[in-house]
Amino acid sequence: MFIEYDVIVVGAGHAGCEAAAAAANMGSKVLLVTMNMQTIAQMSCNPAMGGVAKGQIVREIDALGGYSGIVSDETMIQFRMLNRSKGPAMWSPRCQSDRMRFAEKWRLMLEQTPNVDFWQDMASGIIVENGKASGVITSMGIKIKSKSVVLTNGTFLNGVIHIGEKQFGGGRTGEKAATGITEQLVQLGFRSGRMKTGTPPRIDGRSLNYSIMEEQKGDEPASKFSFTDTEVLKIQRSCHITYTNTKVHEILKTGFEKSPMFQGRIQGLGPRYCPSIEDKINRFAERDRHQLFIEPEGWNTVEVYVNGFSSSLPEEVQFKALKQIQGFENVKMFRPGYAIEYDYFPPEQLKHTLETKLVKNLFFAGQINGTTGYEEAACQGLMAGIGAHNCAHEKPEFILTRSDAYIGVLIDDLITKGTDEPYRMFTSRAEFRTLLRQDNADFRLTQRGFEIGLASQERIDRVNEKQTEVARLIHFLNDKSVEPGEINQYLIAAGTPEITQKTKLIKLINRPQVNIVDLIERLPFLKEEVEKLNPKVKTEIVEQVEITSKYEVYIGKEKEMAEKQSRLENIKIYDQIDYASLPSLSLEARQKFIKIKPQTIGQAARISGISPSDISVLLVHLGR
Repeated sequence: MFIEYDVIVVGAGHAGCEAAAAAANMGSKVLLVTMNMQTIAQMSCNPAMGGVAKGQIVREIDALGGYSGIVSDETMIQFRMLNRSKGPAMWSPRCQSDRMRFAEKWRLMLEQTPNVDFWQDMASGIIVENGKASGVITSMGIKIKSKSVVLTNGTFLNGVIHIGEKQFGGGRTGEKAATGITEQLVQLGFRSGRMKTGTPPRIDGRSLNYSIMEEQKGDEPASKFSFTDTEVLKIQRSCHITYTNTKVHEILKTGFEKSPMFQGRIQGLGPRYCPSIEDKINRFAERDRHQLFIEPEGWNTVEVYVNGFSSSLPEEVQFKALKQIQGFENVKMFRPGYAIEYDYFPPEQLKHTLETKLVKNLFFAGQINGTTGYEEAACQGLMAGIGAHNCAHEKPEFILTRSDAYIGVLIDDLITKGTDEPYRMFTSRAEFRTLLRQDNADFRLTQRGFEIGLASQERIDRVNEKQTEVARLIHFLNDKSVEPGEINQYLIAAGTPEITQKTKLIKLINRPQVNIVDLIERLPFLKEEVEKLNPKVKTEIVEQVEITSKYEVYIGKEKEMAEKQSRLENIKIYDQIDYASLPSLSLEARQKFIKIKPQTIGQAARISGISPSDISVLLVHLGR
């Protein structure tokens, strides 16, 4: 019935979809096993993609040849670039998505990807032979063979849903939990743990009074995620902002005695940066209100997501509290919020390819590794799909470092530091933020994606054209000068000193107060030069030129730091090293090196609690 596949992917959430697409586009025969074909790429929580640091990840996935950026662009209902008031290292794209269209688009793209097959069933076990994963066993008792396996089980591994004092098995509302895999992995020697996450109630938008809420419109003009020729959004749907109040808080407190979180029925830790509403009013008792974002779930549906009101309190308490929110006086609720507790596997048990250390050709991606968020899951899926393909075809490993991408930061953080709470990406986690901007993800990564057979020829041609045009425009700005009479009126209005003699354009652009778009509108010869650019990428080229020029010094410093770090990354640590036999190492260093088994000196140095003297001992032992 089944051929032997190169790669089997278990789970069809964001991680599983990217894993299947990546491995298939690189040439592997892929089987995507999902418990429900109707929930492929389901947005289980908020209907949005991107955000602070997350938007950078989506652009990196796209630059490498993944699908998340394209799907987001073609199904968005609103776009905003966050942190525009800060420097470009902090700019983060975010979109509201049409939940139904998002899932539909993902499924259609996968169905149209050659080499991807589907099977609807629960994977209840992994076939392991001679220390290698070689297939899966389903709940129907079917054995399907493969050369490598990727597990992307999300919140389904022994998932338990909590609403007040009620609790029942499930991986998502209305869907059963997955069993069997955790127990097998523990028998194989893996360490497991429990985590929890939650979601807000869903509301009937027809019952809300938007006129007394704050309207939040999208950017005009909108932008997008993908570096391909996806359409830019012309019409957008607004979100709205409202607030909780003291009445809401008092009602919520009446349910605390039935809260599964406060009464200890939930053992797993939840996401620190996305707490439930009951957790917020308990931890921040001095605040008399909390902000809520009222987000439409799509173009045509009336269903609304109440961002900021995640809860696992009894449904009647949730409903009663909602009615006290401004604009929610006549609210109708589709379903209550809930918390879900699930199994995960501490990520120190993985290599940087996301292959497990205990079982060869077995990869973990997404929430199984202790992360939270669609974007974090998707980028892990992409990397695990690449890794599984390389294993299946005996190709070299593909690893992104901390100076290559936010994806590299995320994976290195997980593997080197581990996590005991759901890990979420922030710009502050990256030491090379100026290098890892959202605008230059294609310059950083598309060549890498092309070299491994993931990014297409069309993509690399586009990047090469952009790089050529950026260099040409920078040369033009360095070569051309402007007279005081042509520009002083603008400089005065911009709040920057006048010029007294002919000045190179590049020097003006380097001033913080000067905007290149303004110069293009005021200087006909510059406008004429810019009009020669390919209209499809003209905006991207102009933005790239301005950022590269203005931040040249900072970019240079970060490149220098990255090069220093890469020298440590190039010093490999052989697997057979016996840390217990190195008495000069501190006890903590010995314990952590044995547990994590760092692959390089750079990784060893980033482990929490490791001192410079421990690194010196390692270097001496390695003969360096």
